[in-house]
Amino acid sequence: MSHKLLVFLIGLLLVSALGSYVYYRHTVAAVPVDPWTLVPDDAALVLTTDDHPTLVRHLQESQLWDNLTAVRYFQQVEDNLTLADSLVGGRNVVLRFLGHKRVFTSVHVTAPGTFDVLFQVPVATVREYRQVRALEDALRRDARYQVSTRTFHDNQLVTIQQRGNGTSLTYFNYRNQLLISANPTLVEAVVLRLEHPDAPTVAADFQNTDYLNMPNTDATLLVNYRRLPQLLGVFFRSELEGDLTAFTSLSRNGMLGIRLAGNKVILSGFSNPEIARGSLHQRLRGQPTQRLQMAEVLSLRTALLVHMGVGPASVLRDPHPLDTDSLSQLTQPLLDSLAGQFSREVALCYLAAPSARAVPGKLALAYCATPDRAGILLGQLRRATGTTPSFERVGPYQMYQTGVPELPARLLGPQFSNFGQPVMTQVGNYVAFGTDAATLRTWLTDIAAREVWSRSPVQVAFLQETASMTRLSVLLDMRNAWNLLLRAAVEDRRAGLLRNENLFKRFPQIAFQWVPATNENDTTAQYFTQFLLRHPAIGPAVSQAQGANGNDAVLTFKTALASGPALVAVPGTRNAGVLVQDAAQVLHYVTPENVVAWSDSLPGPLVQPIQRLRRDGSNQHLLLTPTQLHLLNERGTEAPHFPFNLPDTVQATGLVASPPVGNTATRLLVLGGGNNLFLYDTNGQPYAGWQPKRVEFSLAGEPQYLSINGRDIIVVPLENGYVYAYDAQGGLYPGFPISMGARLQSGVFVEQGATLRRTRLTMVTQHGERVTFALSGEIVSRSRVATWSRTSIFRLIPDQNNATYVVVREDDRGQLAVFSPAGRQLLSRRFLTSGIKPVQYFNFSQKLQVVALSEPGPGNVYLYDTEGRLIGGRPFPSTAPTISLNYDATRRAYQLYRVSGSELHRTLVPW
Repeated sequence: MSHKLLVFLIGLLLVSALGSYVYYRHTVAAVPVDPWTLVPDDAALVLTTDDHPTLVRHLQESQLWDNLTAVRYFQQVEDNLTLADSLVGGRNVVLRFLGHKRVFTSVHVTAPGTFDVLFQVPVATVREYRQVRALEDALRRDARYQVSTRTFHDNQLVTIQQRGNGTSLTYFNYRNQLLISANPTLVEAVVLRLEHPDAPTVAADFQNTDYLNMPNTDATLLVNYRRLPQLLGVFFRSELEGDLTAFTSLSRNGMLGIRLAGNKVILSGFSNPEIARGSLHQRLRGQPTQRLQMAEVLSLRTALLVHMGVGPASVLRDPHPLDTDSLSQLTQPLLDSLAGQFSREVALCYLAAPSARAVPGKLALAYCATPDRAGILLGQLRRATGTTPSFERVGPYQMYQTGVPELPARLLGPQFSNFGQPVMTQVGNYVAFGTDAATLRTWLTDIAAREVWSRSPVQVAFLQETASMTRLSVLLDMRNAWNLLLRAAVEDRRAGLLRNENLFKRFPQIAFQWVPATNENDTTAQYFTQFLLRHPAIGPAVSQAQGANGNDAVLTFKTALASGPALVAVPGTRNAGVLVQDAAQVLHYVTPENVVAWSDSLPGPLVQPIQRLRRDGSNQHLLLTPTQLHLLNERGTEAPHFPFNLPDTVQATGLVASPPVGNTATRLLVLGGGNNLFLYDTNGQPYAGWQPKRVEFSLAGEPQYLSINGRDIIVVPLENGYVYAYDAQGGLYPGFPISMGARLQSGVFVEQGATLRRTRLTMVTQHGERVTFALSGEIVSRSRVATWSRTSIFRLIPDQNNATYVVVREDDRGQLAVFSPAGRQLLSRRFLTSGIKPVQYFNFSQKLQVVALSEPGPGNVYLYDTEGRLIGGRPFPSTAPTISLNYDATRRAYQLYRVSGSELHRTLVPW
């Protein structure tokens, strides 16, 4: 074969290979894959997410994030993420990679006492493929890891194993979907499932359901109730599996949307009824839903309550009664008559145990419409079995022996078994059976003392947030149930529970509820299902219902608010977060969902508008009180080295931060009483070369901290009409000080240029002149903005982005006028009260400009457009000197944030 022919054939082979690859990428791999077809059939739970930044933010705001990161499993995940970031040389690379991808996380029981997790992550672009490939190549080069490939049913699996400890990770790429698990059998199960593409998926019953398309949904959860007892068996003792199976047999599977909202985690959706013979659903099918009305007989010691709504309670009874041969012909009819007395609601109740070693007390509660008739039948049953008629009195109540073993199971069904020789009592319309006299005695003591749910505001508030009419409710008080949980746990899981106690007790009130469809004969009928995890609302504020038009969200604090609202931009949300301080000097962060996420006491009132500072790759907030300087992150935690404690002789009155320049630490110019200027950096060091500077006259307005060509310039305007420009060592720049020709009452507007000469600064004097000068010390222009008088005061008001400004003129007769930079009068208004009025200017576009005028006396704020029209047609109550304003383009309205007394309002104002 000639050399030219060989080259031709090789070239043809490469072109063919390239064509095959292009065909695969654009034809085969481009075909959409239903992610559910890649979930193995034995999944017990499947969590789906598609907005990871918002999910992380909600976890942080609900204070779950810190608890989760303390769990060993999540610590291992976090360590792996950190390792991946270090290998590819970036920060938060993996989290940014996940972004808004739809990620599936399925949980599987892979061996007795063991569960494993399978992750499914889509890869959408060539760039993302390169990132995955770069990470794999970095691991191959790292001596700590061994990367190998193997073929399984004609598919290539990649295993990454850490040398020394044997831990490994296996992943498989199928049509742009990465399947990842620490257990290789789960990845193999995906491959095996692909060999049966027409087999129904675990989500086949919910193929048209996608809660992630609904607003305020953070994730979805598929629950396979048939597999749930097996998963719970990993954590709890085997003898409990029967009870778990009995109560989970109400449904076979369910799809729930998850929403994190302040003090609650809400999972709500629908579940399909269990169709297996003998299931709890088959027993309760057609029974009416009932309201939980037994709160008056539920002790505050209640740890776990399983409540069932029924018609006649006899539907729960086993069709094959226990030990029928041992019962006399007289006793069985009595049991049948007695069972017929119970209706409406029955419940299994566990009381708190003093320790994990103690057996928890257990009660069976049943409603009886005719308690006198039930009492007579119970007396006849005692006589028929030869049981002593003696009783023990606890307060106004009497306790009796029953004489019939497992009497609750005989009357109410197999779910009420393991009572041994029960003791019984009657309280109003309820009959209660206890496992022993001590349990019943404790319960009756609480009932007599009225230590019950109906008298507890915390429990009443909890019940008000649960579904009212249900078929099955499982209510858990984690504070009382902790020892119960430890006792039920498998031995090798108890240490994990104890390590993660804070996580489990984060939401002490838990409710699982099922509500049947109105027409259960319909083959498509489903249970509405709600899981609620809640901690009592003990925060500083309570959310009120919105107004009739739904445009005013109100959060009422326990203490009056003292500062105006400062907005915190939150990516991916329509509303902003808010920082606000109350009169008790406590700073609160309010989430976009109008929930207080955290509160932090400060040593004094805020004396400076809160500044946002980008530092260490995250947003932080700079706050100043008279004696301290604080730097807080999004979770309200102080940055390292903060707070700064100012000298005892300093009472701070203002703060200016330098613009960000590379990796240079931010400089902080603190304005002290007596016209003193102090300069620090964010590491806590006084700036080298700068000595505390005292200016000879009062400041006219806020200084400006500029950085031009690597040079720091601090511009300081004084009321006497002079403007100074200092370098970072406190020396004056050439040409300064410069005189404006008249007194000043406001700050400087800056148009920054590439050089000192090209940088323009504008001020307005008390003679109504607008003066523009350069940092070279030259006056560039003077022009008259408006006429002036001896009593008039001029102020220059920049917009929220310091991109443009308006000029305000006020006199002592309550007259206020606003002018454009060119001198055109935008509006004029006379107020009833005299005194300087706070003015703010918001510029969102050429047509969307707002001037906010606050009148402190009556406590109102007026919003005007640049044509002088009152936006919203009315003033809005506002008791703080400032408001905050955003524009919502999707709703074509302004979002007004304001404070009125102890209320924080978020009001939608159409323009």
